[in-house]
Amino acid sequence: MSSNVEPLRWRGDRLELLDQRQLPDKVAWVTCRTAAEVATAIRDMVVRGAPAIGCAAAFGVVLGSSSRESFELLAASRPTAVNLFWALERMKKAENAEAEATAILEEDLAANRAMGEHGAKLVPQGARVMTHCNAGALATSGHGTALGVLRSAFQNGNALSVVACETRPYLQGARLTAWECVQEGIPCTLITDNMAGHLISRGEVDLVIVGADRIAANGDTANKIGTYALAVIAARHKVPFYVAAPLSTFDPAIADGTAIPIEERPAGEVTGYRGSRWAPEGVKVRNPAFDVTPAELITGIICEKGVATAPYREAIAALRAR
Repeated sequence: MSSNVEPLRWRGDRLELLDQRQLPDKVAWVTCRTAAEVATAIRDMVVRGAPAIGCAAAFGVVLGSSSRESFELLAASRPTAVNLFWALERMKKAENAEAEATAILEEDLAANRAMGEHGAKLVPQGARVMTHCNAGALATSGHGTALGVLRSAFQNGNALSVVACETRPYLQGARLTAWECVQEGIPCTLITDNMAGHLISRGEVDLVIVGADRIAANGDTANKIGTYALAVIAARHKVPFYVAAPLSTFDPAIADGTAIPIEERPAGEVTGYRGSRWAPEGVKVRNPAFDVTPAELITGIICEKGVATAPYREAIAALRAR
């Protein structure tokens, strides 16, 4: 069974993106006909999730006729997700831009499904699995990374259930992960982020699995803000903590997590939401979109080639060489 969620569609002369800002209230599509429109859609989080950003950027290059300006616009859209830059580098070398972008999309979907099969073996029957942010079909070309693992396990007959952290401040868990689970009948319980430690400490979580936006050569992993704290809590209570991401998310040029750039997003995402404001005018705001989880807190890293475990530098290099 394939995913019922389709995050992006290529129509030959335009890219259609499922507007993830509107979910779960409304299913709406944004049409992009230029590289600049794709870059804006990435920056404004119409499309989000590292693999999906890479796929969208590839088609953005096609719409920009592979011009230097199109590459520069797309590269400046978001700094942390390495898949964006990986896709742009592939597009720079392509003889046929549209064929290469289509290949990137199809390869990502195949990688997600392979990752799902590898990861599904790590999920105990009937496990209560906590996840953070959205690493499902919406964050990729389809199927998903972390949620893709759970989707594969569920489709294979595992009576698992998902505990979705809401993921402040942009609510990707509440709006997107919960929506995907409801679409496909996967049992899902939504919690606020600050409830995670309570549930884990009471033995109500068997496994934690998250996605990633960039993985350093030593296994340090950047993911949505709040992931590091979740990993610390999981380690304290001896709950396995897995990361799922395609090889395009691995960045061998970065030795460790201290060199991963962390995007700071607009203050308005913290002071309110969708036109409502709850913080006082004049208050200072920090809004880092990602944090870095050290490799020693990660039980395993799942990708399309298999599962890496410590020591990560050697294990990751071996997976990349396959």
